Amino acid sequence: MAITNENLSSYSFVKEMYEDDYFPTFLVDKCRNILIALCEEIERVNPAKDSDLLELTHAATEEINELVSEFEDNDSELETNAREILAADFDFIVKAYGFDLDIEEVIAPRDW
Repeated sequence: MAITNENLSSYSFVKEMYEDDYFPTFLVDKCRNILIALCEEIERVNPAKDSDLLELTHAATEEINELVSEFEDNDSELETNAREILAADFDFIVKAYGFDLDIEEVIAPRDW
């Protein structure tokens, strides 16, 4: 399924992570794919309430949590810069779908 939201269909997810050699490309790809899948799931489910959207963003956040050890195994980590990039992308996504939520609530279960 392709993303149909105009603001997101051509958005460069985790762009700054790709530009930084500290982050292994194959792991950045995994982060990007999780965010793309989140957008596709939002479009499929079409959540009407904040709580419905948060279920989706929390699931995506937990998927990224599962990558923490892979980053560490590859001499990298989801450190401050990565956290800011990922949080900004999550924020852009929720706003693009018309939600106005605090980013800390959006990514509440994060371990990064």
